[in-house]
Amino acid sequence: MGSFSRVQIARLAGLLYLIVAVTGGFSELVVRSGVKVAGDATATAENIRASAPLFRLGFVTDLIDITMFVLLGFVLYVLLSPVNRRVAATFVVFNAIAAAVMSANMINHVGAMLVATDPIFTATLGAPSANGLALFFIDLHHQGYLIAQIFFGGWLLPLGYVVYKSGFFPRALGVLLMIGCASYVVEMGATYLSPQFDSAGVVLLAMPAAIAELAFTVWLLVKGARPEADTEFTTAQISGRAATA
Repeated sequence: MGSFSRVQIARLAGLLYLIVAVTGGFSELVVRSGVKVAGDATATAENIRASAPLFRLGFVTDLIDITMFVLLGFVLYVLLSPVNRRVAATFVVFNAIAAAVMSANMINHVGAMLVATDPIFTATLGAPSANGLALFFIDLHHQGYLIAQIFFGGWLLPLGYVVYKSGFFPRALGVLLMIGCASYVVEMGATYLSPQFDSAGVVLLAMPAAIAELAFTVWLLVKGARPEADTEFTTAQISGRAATA
C-alpha cells in the first residue's frame, strides 16, 4: 500500500476490524435481538414499528459492517501476502463469500421492516399475517447469518495460519484465531442440531472466536505489527517464501 509501513497497515486493519465489530454487533445484538420476541409475531412486529428509525439504522450499520469487512480482507492481504500469497488469498475468498451472503441476507431485514411498517401489507394480508411475516423474515435473517458464519468463521483458519507463520505477531494470536474458526463452526453445527435451530446455550460456543478476534483487533490497534527490522526473518526470506507460495 504505497509508502505505508507495516505498523501503519496493521493499525488500519485494526481500525477496520473495530468498525466491523461495533457496527455488526449493534445491528445483530441491539437492533434485531432487541425487537424479536421469540414465538410472538405480534409483539415482534409491534417492536419493529415502535423502533422503526432504529431498525432502519440497523440496516445502514450492517451495510457499513459488510463494506468494512471486505476492506479489512484487502488490507490484511496486503499485510500478510508476503508470508504466503496462496493462503492469504484463501482468507480473502472466504471474506468475499461471507460478505456476499450477508449482503443478500439483508433482504430479510428489509422484508421484516416493510411488512411490519407499511400499512398496505396489513390492509392486504391482515394484521396477523403481516405480523407473522415480520417474525418470519427476522427468523430467516438469523438463518442467513448462521450460513454466513461458515465463511466469516472459516476465514479465521487461513488468517490464523498466516498470522502464526508471519513473525509479525505473537504466535499465540494465530493459534487463537484458528481455534476461533473451529468455535464458529461448532456453534453453527450445534445450533442446527438443536430442536428449534435456535438455542441460547450454543452462543457460549462462540466465545473462543469472540476472544480471538477481540485480542487480534486490540493487538493490531495498539501494537500494530512488528517492524521489518524486528521480524524473525529477513526481507529476502519473505520474498523467497512469496515466490515459492
